[in-house]
Parts: sequence; structure tokens; C-alpha cells
Amino acid sequence: MSIIGKPVLYSYWRSSCSWRVRIALHLKEIPYDIKPVSLIKSGGEHHSNEFREINPMEQVPALHIDGVTLVESLSILHYLEETRPQRPLMPHDVVKRAKVREICEVIASGIQPLQNLIVLIHVGEEKKNEWAQHWISRGFRAVEKLLSQSAGKYCVGDDITLADCCLIPQVFNARKFHVDLRPFPIILRIDRELENHPAVRAAHPSNQPDCPPEATK
Repeated sequence: MSIIGKPVLYSYWRSSCSWRVRIALHLKEIPYDIKPVSLIKSGGEHHSNEFREINPMEQVPALHIDGVTLVESLSILHYLEETRPQRPLMPHDVVKRAKVREICEVIASGIQPLQNLIVLIHVGEEKKNEWAQHWISRGFRAVEKLLSQSAGKYCVGDDITLADCCLIPQVFNARKFHVDLRPFPIILRIDRELENHPAVRAAHPSNQPDCPPEATK
């Protein structure tokens, strides 16, 4: 059982949407418990009646916090920012805030859903890599253009923001599908800048309790 009042994150180790939230929780130093939800075991625990009560979309993540359960990663990230403003992940400047939201939305709406597990199952084993490569590359061309106008050390300026929380897991997915990342030097530079950050490492799929041992080799 989780400590009363301690957030519980329903997460799958390789879910990029779950990883976004894990990064933010670590950056904000919010202690939390993980409740692993397998997306592949026996048809997927996310399709169970029990989990459907938690998230009617049958997806991860979901976060139980402050006595309520929230779903959809961007909604969760903004809730954390609004209720835990310490260690902010959104700039004060309104234009920069808009730029953060732009990058988050391009990744969360225009890239990640198109290479989500449920979509790739529908596309089929034979075509899934080609499909994922196409949509990730297309989306990264847009992200790279946006970053050329907004990036400093990180996605928007010199402070880590929610945009970085979204970008790092998507770069991981791009490598998983063998996307050629050479055309995206700004994305690669930011990924290198953050790959060894303690919050990113703690949230990494290989450091999750439900990561299978063979995946860390």
C-alpha cells in the first residue's frame, strides 16, 4: 500500500508518456509510488475492468494525487506545475510559455500517438518500423524548426521545461525504431545535455521496477 497522501503513478516502464511524468516528478522532487501496468501481459492489464475505472482510455499514465486521479500526461504535467510551483518547469515569460506548449503539443499530439503500441499493432509487424520512422521523422523536422527559434541550453532557453520532459522520451523512441537523427542536431544536442541528468536517469525505462532484466543488457 502507498503511504497516505503519497502520489501513485500508474506506469509502464517503456511508455514515453509515463516517462514524461516520471521526469517531472523527479525534477520537482515529488516522492511517489509506482503501480506498474503491463501493456503486453495477457492482452494488457490496461484493458482490465479494474484499470478502466482508473483511466477509461485504457492507457498509461494515470496519477492519483491530492485525492483525485488524473489521466493524460500533459494534463498531469500542468497540474503538477500549477500545484507544485517550486522548481518550475514553465517559464515566467508568456511567449516562452507558449513555445513550451507548442513543443509539447507537437510531440504529444503529432508524433507519439502515431507510434503508440495500439497503433503499431494495427499497422502490423511487417510495416511498423517504416510507419514509425516516417511519422517520427516528420514530427522531428517540425520540432527541430521550433527549437531553432527557442532553444538555449535546453528546448526553450537555458532552464529545463516541460518541453524537455516530452522530448527526451521521444528521442529514445526514435532510436528504438532506428530513425536517422543526423538531420536533427539541436534535438541531439539537447538529448546529450540531459541524458545524464539525475532526474532523467531515475525516470529512464531501464530503472523502472517493471523493466524486464533482459532489457537492461
